[in-house]
Amino acid sequence: MVLALLVSGVVVLLVLVGLFVFGLRRRLIQRSGGTFDCSLRWNVPEKDPAPDGKGWVYGVARYNSDRIEWFRVFSYAPRPRRLLERASIEVLERRSPLGDEELALLSDAVVLICLHQETRLELAMSEDALTGFLAWLEAAPPGQRVNVA
Repeated sequence: MVLALLVSGVVVLLVLVGLFVFGLRRRLIQRSGGTFDCSLRWNVPEKDPAPDGKGWVYGVARYNSDRIEWFRVFSYAPRPRRLLERASIEVLERRSPLGDEELALLSDAVVLICLHQETRLELAMSEDALTGFLAWLEAAPPGQRVNVA
């Protein structure tokens, strides 16, 4: 009986420590500012007839000079999972979530279809985050090309 209580107490403690580390990591990512919630779907086929909501990963994006660092929310990794260089991002299209994507994404999400170094990807973010993202893209230093559809 005592052993069962001890084991269950250790399990609860480990779960609480894990949740605390998730929160601490997100706080550290957001500490420098310039972050926004952003779901990502990487390497999307060009002919995606009916998006079914699969492949979306929820994350936090952070502006860092001329690139965006994208972190998975449910990860302990201290480094970003993806780096998107401003000069390499080409916005192809903007759309609303379709079908089951509405369940996989945040409620007010807008989907942005982009090309980054020959890789097709989709970013889903709020309308406010989209405005900031497009302004950041267009604010490239003189001489850099910007491709915003």
